[in-house]
Amino acid sequence: MSRFILASQSPRRQELIGNILSEYDVIVSDVEETLPDGIAPEEVPAYLAGVKARAVAEVHPDDVVIGADTVVILDGQVLGKPKDEDDAFQMLRALSGKAHTVITGCAIIHNGRMTTFADHTRVEFYPLSDREILDYIATGEPFDKAGAYGIQGRGCVLVKRIEGDFFNVMGLPVARLKREMEREGALPKP
Repeated sequence: MSRFILASQSPRRQELIGNILSEYDVIVSDVEETLPDGIAPEEVPAYLAGVKARAVAEVHPDDVVIGADTVVILDGQVLGKPKDEDDAFQMLRALSGKAHTVITGCAIIHNGRMTTFADHTRVEFYPLSDREILDYIATGEPFDKAGAYGIQGRGCVLVKRIEGDFFNVMGLPVARLKREMEREGALPKP
């Protein structure tokens, strides 16, 4: 029998996938996250999810492998994880008072076949003062998150509204992932 493998080190994804699977293993791929020339920003998450999932599936071909990647897109630019405090400040300053799109790409590899999809959520921030931004950065929360914030943590006070899947912003569109896994035969349909 196949086992389920989550190809992600994200603690949030590990928590969220528990809403779908009662048992799974975590195996993180150490692949280089390089992008092909000319890839559109909205295609980046599904592409990287596929790269991560394929790397793990090569070693575990008989298992169901799930990869994911999340990006924040503001004005056509991809905001990844901040490199340092200054980078986090610049990202949060840019997001202040504006709407952006959070895209999580997922890849499912089952029976040697890969399916990918991406889910989009629109997030709008309140206008933020420099003091608010610096106080949030001081929590340490921004540093392992695309766009330098976590909606499920203290970053929730930055968010004015969202349109779409809340869990997508956390890094895994759980309801859609479950349905895609059922459609691909990786999970039994209810």
